[in-house]
Order: sequence, then C-alpha cells, then structure tokens
Amino acid sequence: MNDNVFKLSNKFKPAGDQPQAIAELLQGLKKGMKKQTLLGATATGKTFTIANVIAAWGKPALVIAHNKTLAAQLAQEFREFFPSAAVHYFVSYYDYYQPEAYMPITDTYIEKDAQINKEIDRLRHATTQALLSRRDVIIVASVSCIYGLGSPEEYEKVNLKLELGQKMERTTLLKRLIEIHFERTNADLNSGQFRALGSRVEIMPVSETMMYQVALAAGKISKITKVDPVSSKILKEEQSIFIFPTKHFITEEGRLKIALSNIKKELQAQLKKFEKEGKLLEAERIKRRTNYDLAMIKEIGYCNGIENYSRHLSGKKEGEPPETLLSYFPSARRSLGEGGPDFLTIIDESHVTLQQLAGMYAGDASRKNTLVEYGFRLPSAKDNRPLKYSEFEERIGPVIYTSATPAETERKTSEQTVEQIIRPTGLVDPEVVVRGVSANSPLEEYPKGEVDSSTPSRKRSTPQEGNYPGQIQDFITEAEKTITKGFRAMATTLTKKMAEDLAAYLKEKGIKTEYLHSDIKTIERIKILTEFRRGAFDVLVGVNLLREGLDLPEVALIGILDADKEGFLRSETSLIQIIGRAARNAEGKVILYADHITGSMERAIAETNRRRSIQLAHNKKHGITPKTIMKNIKDITEELESEHEKVLKRELSLDLEIFGADIKKLIKTKEKEMSKAVKELDFESAAILRDEIKILEEKSSRS
Repeated sequence: MNDNVFKLSNKFKPAGDQPQAIAELLQGLKKGMKKQTLLGATATGKTFTIANVIAAWGKPALVIAHNKTLAAQLAQEFREFFPSAAVHYFVSYYDYYQPEAYMPITDTYIEKDAQINKEIDRLRHATTQALLSRRDVIIVASVSCIYGLGSPEEYEKVNLKLELGQKMERTTLLKRLIEIHFERTNADLNSGQFRALGSRVEIMPVSETMMYQVALAAGKISKITKVDPVSSKILKEEQSIFIFPTKHFITEEGRLKIALSNIKKELQAQLKKFEKEGKLLEAERIKRRTNYDLAMIKEIGYCNGIENYSRHLSGKKEGEPPETLLSYFPSARRSLGEGGPDFLTIIDESHVTLQQLAGMYAGDASRKNTLVEYGFRLPSAKDNRPLKYSEFEERIGPVIYTSATPAETERKTSEQTVEQIIRPTGLVDPEVVVRGVSANSPLEEYPKGEVDSSTPSRKRSTPQEGNYPGQIQDFITEAEKTITKGFRAMATTLTKKMAEDLAAYLKEKGIKTEYLHSDIKTIERIKILTEFRRGAFDVLVGVNLLREGLDLPEVALIGILDADKEGFLRSETSLIQIIGRAARNAEGKVILYADHITGSMERAIAETNRRRSIQLAHNKKHGITPKTIMKNIKDITEELESEHEKVLKRELSLDLEIFGADIKKLIKTKEKEMSKAVKELDFESAAILRDEIKILEEKSSRS
C-alpha cells in the first residue's frame, strides 16, 4: 500500500459503526480477499466508509454505479472527500441512443441514431488522461465502463508533449495536431480545435474548456500560456503540457492498410457463405454496404458505424475482448497472468449494478447476430461489444460490493460481509405505517407503539362509508403537513404515466410538484433533484428511479402507492430501498398504501424494524439525540456548464452587488441594453445580454 497517494479531507471523522466497518474491510484487503460486501443501511455513510478504505489502501479506485444520476452524486461526494485527488465522472456520452437493429418479422431495418453530449465526452477524455498520468485517481462510472473504448497504448503513444525550448516548427505543430484529430478553425475555439495566428497557435484540448497559447520563435517553443477563452485572461504560465488525441479510437496508418485488407478478405468469405446458402439478397446487401464503408474509410478515415470494424482496426483476434476503461488503469495494462490488476473496484448498489453488468453482453449479442445473419454487418461486428461478466471479473482486482440490500450473488461470493447499521447522526430507520387504499379495505393502519421485529398485526376495521379519502387524497393531506414543517415529500408510482398524471393533479391542487423518470435526460434529471433539494418545488413523484442512492435529507415523507402490487417495483428489496430514502431526516415517515399485506411488505417492514431496534438501542446507550443530516447542495452539472455560462455568472454576481441583489431591476436594465444593441446592429453584445437575462430569469424563478 501507498499511504501518501490520497489525501482525505479532515472535515469529517468516522463515527457510529464506521470505524469498525473500515477496519474490517481493510483487514479483508490485507488478507487478499477478492470479494467483500459492505451491508450498509441507508444514510449510514457507506460512501465515507469507502473513501476511508480508498485513502488507507492507497491505490486507484473504480466506483461503478447503475445509473448516471447516482454516478454524478457519488462523484460529487468523492470530490468533497478528496479535494486534491483526480476524481472523474465517466458515463455514456449519448443524450439519445438508438442502436442499429433489424426485425426480420416485419422486415424493418433501424439505422443507428445517436446524439452525443460534448460535455460528457470531454469528461470521458479527462478520465482517461488522468488514468494515464496520475496515481491518485478515483473514477466514478456507469456500466458503460465495460464497453469498447480503444487501445490505451495507441491513445497514449500519439499524445503530443509541448515544453518550453522544444524544437518545433509552426507547420510541424499544425500537422501533429491534425494527426491526433484536432480540427482547425478560424472562429471561436471549442474543445478539440486549434487556430493559428501568426507565430502563435491556440489549442483547446478535448478534456478542458481552457485554451493554451503556444508561441513559437526561431524554430522553438518560446512560451506556453493557459488562457480563459471568453475573457482572454491569462491564468497560468506553463513549462510543459500534454495534448491527447480528440478520439479514443486511434489507428496507425500502417495498421489501417492491414485492417482494410482484412475487411476485404472477411467480405469475400461472407459472400461465399451466403451464396452457398442461397442467400443472394443478403450477399448483395453486405457487399454494397462493406464496399461503401471501405471507400469512406480510405478517403476520409471514417464511416458511419466504423466501430463495427474495431476488431480489424485494433488488430485483435476473432472473439478477443475489446479494450475498455478498465484497460486504462495503470496496473491493468500488464498481462492478466502477472498477478492481475491492482486497483480497487467498488460496485455501488450492487444488487442492481451486478445485474446490469452481467446482462449487457447477451442483449448486445442477440442484436448483432440478427444483423450479421441478414447481411447488414460482417461477423466481425460481433466483436464490437461489451465485456462478458467473466471477462469483467478477470480485469478487476479486489472488489467491495456496497448495498443496503445485498442480493444472493453478493452473499454467496463474498468472503466476508461487513454490516454498518448505526448512523453517525443518530438517525434511525423511519416509522413505517400501512393504510388501506379503498373504503372496503381490511386494513386501517398498523398500530403505533414499541418497535420490534415481529410481524405487525392486521387490523380489520372498515372506515365509515363515504368518509374514506383514498390513497391520493390521504397522501396530499400528509404532504401538506410535511411541507408546512419546511420539509419535502416523495411519492412512488408503478408507471411513468401514473407519475406524470399524479404530478399534474398535485399541481392543480396548488402543490409545487415535478415528476422524474427514465425518459428525462441525464443532466436534466440531476438538475431536477438539485432544484428539489433547494426547495424550488415540494413534492417529487417518480417510479423506479427514486429507489437507490438518492441522497435527499430534506425528504421527511414518502408515500408508496399500490404497495401491495407484488412484483419488481414492490419487492422486498425495492421496498427497503424506498423506505431508506426517508432515513436521512429525523422526522422521516413512510406510508405504504395497500389493501392487504404481501410477503415482500412483511419482510421489508420486519427488516426495517430490526435495524430500527438496533439504532434506538445504540442511541439510548450513548445518549444520542437524532438530527437531520445537513449537506451542501451541489451537483456535477456545474462542471458541465460551458465556460461561457460560468463567465456570465461571475459577471452577473458583480452586477447584482451593484444593484443590491434586485434581480428584476437588473433584468429590466439588461433588456434595455439588449434592445439598444439590436438597434445599433451590435448583435454580438445583444447575444451576450440575452444569455445574461436567461440566467437572471432562472435565478429569479428560484428565489
């Protein structure tokens, strides 16, 4: 171990049963345990425990989460714990993605359609560059980390190092930038572009939003300056910089020629196969497509769907696993036969994430097999794939699973399970009650009283006819009480449509409400959760997305609608996870709306009560009074803002100081200035003022 690689912030100290969990996990690592499980109740500080383990173990770490929202939250938390380390966020860069597919039954071919988020792409490059240049690296990733990414050796080999005094002609520098896929421009710089101004070359790396001015004189580099591209303010004088390629997939010219030759050979073999089977349509289809792609690659070095030729372009053998993010970890770049990778892997919310990791390959293979069978792709396209689960396990070192509800996989394979039930804040699992849904429900409400782990009794008393509010109206009544206290409420439904309809109904009733589900884009989801915490609205309605990993201490009430509809969304695991969302607030309460008690409800309530009993006993023994967790409201979208937006916000903060924080007055002033600029045909100034007004209006709506 290297105790000096990571520097953990000293703002917090381990408390509750965190010290014991940290010690046990570290002991397991020292003993060479390959797999361990941290069974941590919600809000017991599992992330902080893991941060302490990472700091003590002293090696790069990969944290895998099952969705982008949770990954963003974890990245922000690890940045607070490790302010001087390289903590990066690595998720799929698609805002929208429709994979290429063919449906034989309806003879429907669906072409690949995708929309790339450039800011997330920038963060992906920042991730790989940090892994290739530092040791104090923590990567928080989604399951996209097991998809093909390109060879780290090729990516690193062609990076461009520039330093003061280095011999370098202007034309040579421009040529080198083009070779690593930088785009030349004469307009404003964006990531992955450069422009030449006399003896000075301005470059904006794909991983940054700052630009570097490289001055050349007498055939040497005379000066390297880091500059803010909007304000032109000089930020720093550099001695040297590394410029990495703008793409992860890099192929040398010599290898490209070999790849094109091998693609032609594979085409001929596939044509013979189709002709032998009498598949003349399929033969003609693959011939046309492949020849067109070959011509495009030869002429411009690219074609749509070029990733389907990745096996040939990378020089890999048939069936060989692709390079992925895992290949970029320093200790992973040695052969698997030399003791294996030596970085720590954390599988967060493992009961869900492991299922995703294990299921990616089969779904991709099924789609690719159909495309190959009907002549839309060559067989080598099947090697453009995610890792199989066994391949994933071969490419990682020691693993710690973290979950409040570990599944059978973790329980069977872990060499030890470390339990973390006590919360440092003294908070206990929330009070859980069950209320009938309909007027003829056999359930009224579980009796309140001393908490124990026994099954709650079933009270069979029917409310008076015509006097029963139903689950929606009852939730509204409870939500209004919660909002009056200054807290927030959440409701979980079974479908997206129900979530949207309930949100609309609550708005009609005068309750500020938003809904959240998987159709909402990544960055927008993160922003909605941040606005919820800030109090822009009081009730959040959602489906499955509300289950795992959402750190919302402001939430004091959760209503689980139709809790007795046994299934995935109302399983024991799901219910425990949902109940846990109210555990970060001292007044947390969960209402399960149901007409009968299912087995999942019974087990979930029993486990919640078991944990609650342990927590109450600990608090009584140590004289602890529970208090709600108060955390700073931050999100990773601040990093995803363009540099232009950041500069505008800095300037607007100064304007607001002048105007005494009177936003409406400042908006009117900006609108007059914008109108004047338009009349004078100064559209550039008008555009800047328009952007400032938009930011001010958003700020005004929140206040």
